[in-house]
Amino acid sequence: MNTTRSVPRRAALAATAAAVGLLLAACGTDDGTNAAGTSTTAPAPSGAEQHNKADVAFAQGMIPHHRQAVVMSDMARSHGASDAVKALAERIKKAQQPEIDAMAGWLRAWGERVPSGMGSMDGMRHGDDDPAVPGMMNDEDLDRIGRARGNAFDTMFLIQMIQHHEGAIDMAETEKRQGLHGPAKTLADDIITSQTAEIAQMREMLKNG
Repeated sequence: MNTTRSVPRRAALAATAAAVGLLLAACGTDDGTNAAGTSTTAPAPSGAEQHNKADVAFAQGMIPHHRQAVVMSDMARSHGASDAVKALAERIKKAQQPEIDAMAGWLRAWGERVPSGMGSMDGMRHGDDDPAVPGMMNDEDLDRIGRARGNAFDTMFLIQMIQHHEGAIDMAETEKRQGLHGPAKTLADDIITSQTAEIAQMREMLKNG
């Protein structure tokens, strides 16, 4: 698969896995054969079709989390002062959106609910009492950062995005412990690696003013 350098490897892997699963699922017909006339009564499941509770929880939790990162990144275009912050925000957005599309594709292929908007997640709790999504901003926080401009926005954006990334890493590690496998585990590993690197970059940006 050819990808541009602006889209991280994790997004490409996730999108490929989802596309393969959906393509295989679409190949069957009502009479149990595909377009080539081969029986599809008992097809071998694709990586995207194999899933468990952790995979579903991961996708349902990470989609609204990623959507909020996209919203925050969009703010940087008009609110930010630094070109470095704007470039970082654009890179974050380009990474998050393909992953959102891929995870939504998995959930549809699995017959599971695709979260709408940036509402609280369902599956990540696994019986825990605390329903909070790690790193997610509430409406008041979003309104506060939305009113900021220039250097004040840049500082708030970096601080909030660090916390947001830390939350995504926490979510990925939590679901890995619950048994992620296949494309969901691959995406979780890549989120942990890439967002850890971005956290280090953002901390350095804050340190340097």
